[in-house]
Amino acid sequence: MQDYDDTTAFLGQWGRFQQVVFFLLCASIVPNGFGAFSVVFLTDIPGHHCLVPEVNLTQDWRNATIPREEVDGKQELSRCSRYRLDVVRNLSAQGLIPGRDVNLTDLEQEGCVDGWIYSKDIYQSTIVSEFDLVCSDQWKQPFTSTVFFVGVLVGSFLSGQISDRFGRKPVLFATMAVQTILTFAQIFSPTWTVFSILIFINGLGQVSNYISGFVLGTEILTGNVRVIFSSMGVTLGFAIGYMMLPLFAYFLRDWKSLLLGISLPGLLYIPLWWLIPESPRWLLSQGRVEEADTIVRKAAKMNKVEAPRVIFEDYSVLVETKKGHNNVFDMLRTKNNRNTTIILCLVWFTLSIGYYGLSLNTSRLHANPYISCFISAAIEVPAYISCWLALRYLPRRLSVICILLFAGLSLYFIQLVPQREYFKYLPYILLGTLAVVSAFAALFLPESFGRPLPQTIQQMHKRER
Repeated sequence: MQDYDDTTAFLGQWGRFQQVVFFLLCASIVPNGFGAFSVVFLTDIPGHHCLVPEVNLTQDWRNATIPREEVDGKQELSRCSRYRLDVVRNLSAQGLIPGRDVNLTDLEQEGCVDGWIYSKDIYQSTIVSEFDLVCSDQWKQPFTSTVFFVGVLVGSFLSGQISDRFGRKPVLFATMAVQTILTFAQIFSPTWTVFSILIFINGLGQVSNYISGFVLGTEILTGNVRVIFSSMGVTLGFAIGYMMLPLFAYFLRDWKSLLLGISLPGLLYIPLWWLIPESPRWLLSQGRVEEADTIVRKAAKMNKVEAPRVIFEDYSVLVETKKGHNNVFDMLRTKNNRNTTIILCLVWFTLSIGYYGLSLNTSRLHANPYISCFISAAIEVPAYISCWLALRYLPRRLSVICILLFAGLSLYFIQLVPQREYFKYLPYILLGTLAVVSAFAALFLPESFGRPLPQTIQQMHKRER
């Protein structure tokens, strides 16, 4: 049986058909860019302090009701306590002056029993101010992001299996719909618990959309175009969406308006159903040879080339003799495949935790979170172009090792940055160590530069022998 790339070589690599698939799939990734990091703005913590209700207090006592605390070397109003209001009201009624007649440090304090006042210098509102995720409930603020990425984790396990069963295209558009609908539904969350459930499902749809689009593109495109798509096309689509996020957030400073703004673009992708084809490779694996033949002949017509009278001559025989289906555990059945799979999982784990750990912390890098987020997104453009050039001209293994070592050393050197009180170095040291360990593990990966990639697990097994 002929290799799929050889069978469809008559199409060429960069005809009108491939161009349509390339750019539309890259465009389908854009919402993932502003959706994945929307939590940076949705869950940011505005300045806040205890609410002092309208009671009979002199202006001096109203100003002194909130204690001052030293935070990062600066005096700030306490975020979680105030002097007991009944005591303050009594002292105010006696005409005593705080700090002169009364030593404030001797006064008893209480929590924010009447709620909080939130600063609107940067945001009109976030889910933190909406659901009071501060003080005793402050753990819910970072946990919201955790819930989203747990959804991403679950989606990573499920999306591949589901797309193998139902096809790349249906899963791509179904998860795009989930992403759009769930983002919009979060606007109506009555409680933080409901919001968390919805953002979990949203995370599941986000990653499933990305993976399905990525796989669909790599299965349709061939040769150097496939390398460009997988290394720079989808990633630049993601970066463009990421760069759009701070613009949305800057003009839509209320969390509900921001969610509405990033959900509506999903409606623009409905017409793509009639423009993006199913993967002929997947159709062939399912025995649907006629459908794959129809797609390839349509592609030949778009590219203005003549298709052979019979395109997939031997595939029907393959389908008849095929027994069972492969699953993820087949990657672990032989020693070399098992080692490669485990090392690649470690490398991807390292890259993912480092990337998202740094990106989600962008709001702390500059006084203006919109500028910080945009810079973080914009720097990805030259990074992805560099990755494509590395994949185009350098051995894969060398590229991976150098990138991991460069990232690890950079994380170690963060300690040399002029002192900022909010820097906590331990996470960066751990991330750097993980990158160095992954770089060492990558030494044992097989080289693939300039070599034909195996099309099936069976071909990978033959390589071992």
